[in-house]
Amino acid sequence: MSNLNVSNEQFGEFSKTLVDSAMKFAKVSFDSAERVMALNLEAAKVSLDETAKGAKAATGVKDVQELNGLRTKAAETGLEFLVGYSKNVYDISNAAQAQYSSLIEERVAAFQKSVVEGIDKAAKNAPAGTDVAFAALKSGVAAQASAMDTLTKASKQVSNFADTAFKAAADTTTKAASSSKRK
Repeated sequence: MSNLNVSNEQFGEFSKTLVDSAMKFAKVSFDSAERVMALNLEAAKVSLDETAKGAKAATGVKDVQELNGLRTKAAETGLEFLVGYSKNVYDISNAAQAQYSSLIEERVAAFQKSVVEGIDKAAKNAPAGTDVAFAALKSGVAAQASAMDTLTKASKQVSNFADTAFKAAADTTTKAASSSKRK
C-alpha cells in the first residue's frame, strides 16, 4: 500500500469522524431546543390557566382586603412558577452542557490517540538516532493530555459549584415564598 493510499484512507476516516461529531453536536442541540420549546409551551398553558383563575377570582372580590390577598397570592404563585421554570431551563442547559463536554472530551482523546499513533508510525520509519526526538514528541503529547485532564477536572468543579449555588438560591427563594404564604 502506498503512502498516498494511506493518506487518503486517513483523510477519509478523519472526515467521517468530523461528520459524525457534527451530527452528535447537532442532535444534542436539537434535543435541547425541543425540550426548551416543550417547556415554553407548557409554561404558556400554565400561565394562561393561572391568569384565567386570577381573573375569575377578581370578579368575586368584595373589599380591598380581599383584593390585596388575591394580589399577594398571585405574586407568590408567579414567583413559584418563575423558580420552577428557571430550574427546568437550568436543568436542560446543564444536561446539554454535560453532553457537549462529553463529546469534546471524546474527540480530544481520539485526536490524542491519533497523534500518538502517527508519532509511532513515523518513528518506525525514521532514521537511526531520532528516537530521542520522537520520545520528546510523545512526552509533549502526554503533557498536553495531562493538562487537558486537569482543565476538564477544574471545569467540572466550577460547574458543580455553580450548580450548587443555583440550587441553593432556588431553594432559598422557594422557602421565602413559602414562609410568606404562612403569614
